[in-house]
Amino acid sequence: MRYTHGAMKTRPASFTILLGSIILILAALVSISFGTANISFTDTIKVLVFGEQAPDVSRSYIYIIQAIRIPRVITAIIVGMALAASGVVFQALFRNPMAEPFILGVSSGAAFGVAFGALIGAFTLLPGSWGIPLFAFIGGIGASSTIYLLSGGMRSTSVTLLLSGVAMNFLLSAMMSLSMYFNREQLEDIIFWTMGSFSSASWEKLMIIAPVMIIGIIILLFYHREMDLLLLGDEAARSMGLSIKKTRILLLVLSTLLTASAVAISGVIGFVGLVTPHIVRIIVGPTHKRLLPLAVILGGLFTLLADTIARGVLQNSEIPVGIITSMTGAPFFIYLLRNQKKEVF
Repeated sequence: MRYTHGAMKTRPASFTILLGSIILILAALVSISFGTANISFTDTIKVLVFGEQAPDVSRSYIYIIQAIRIPRVITAIIVGMALAASGVVFQALFRNPMAEPFILGVSSGAAFGVAFGALIGAFTLLPGSWGIPLFAFIGGIGASSTIYLLSGGMRSTSVTLLLSGVAMNFLLSAMMSLSMYFNREQLEDIIFWTMGSFSSASWEKLMIIAPVMIIGIIILLFYHREMDLLLLGDEAARSMGLSIKKTRILLLVLSTLLTASAVAISGVIGFVGLVTPHIVRIIVGPTHKRLLPLAVILGGLFTLLADTIARGVLQNSEIPVGIITSMTGAPFFIYLLRNQKKEVF
């Protein structure tokens, strides 16, 4: 089966990826300069170039940029990249354009895993920096496996897949509420996981989670051919030498690991894995060799812009970034539903 999107012409992938990378870097520099502390773009560049020896820049500004803003910006970019990559993989894996970690309930499963770990006191035995990612992965893989079975596996249609995801989200929402009821002293932390935020980003968390997400994305980039073959159907893919079962399990584990890692460091951020792959298909077409790397870049840019908006709308506080992405992604999701008959996978 093929994914088509009208009669849009694709642009050269190398040029688009280069342009996207440049825009992402520029957006990161602007985002680092943006915040309640009025730090000029020039001072930001000085700190990035000269570090703590930046001339004519106050020590407080240097600390804010190095210890707070840079890790937050990097976290937002990497999380967006991971969620976008997961969205591309889920859509190829299920051969369904509506598949996405948030809609399928995988993100909610990872969040519930964290809440459950807090409820049973697991993080008193395991350090939070290691325990949270572990329980997020367990919850995410449990949710994705359940949805896989409920929706009929690879034979799922958009309707059955979406209904399975909605059912899973309702179930996990009820279980999250139950966790909040029995764990009221950590109510604020649990709510954090359901709304998404980068306010707690730090170098320490990045050092643990970022390598997992970066390595996972790099591995997925080498599986672009396998994802293309999965879209052709089982018989065609098998006739071309693809080990269907092994490939599906590997892609499912990797994409769930990326989603769980993103949830572990930022909470639930929805629709990044839905919006970015569809936009990229319009630009470069459905071939995963071009689709996946550009979706990763656009996912990082989309999440970074959402976080910048989230901390800039209110003067003395910030809006959870998950609200911003949902406000953007939900209308896009409705648009895709309305035009589903015009799109063929």
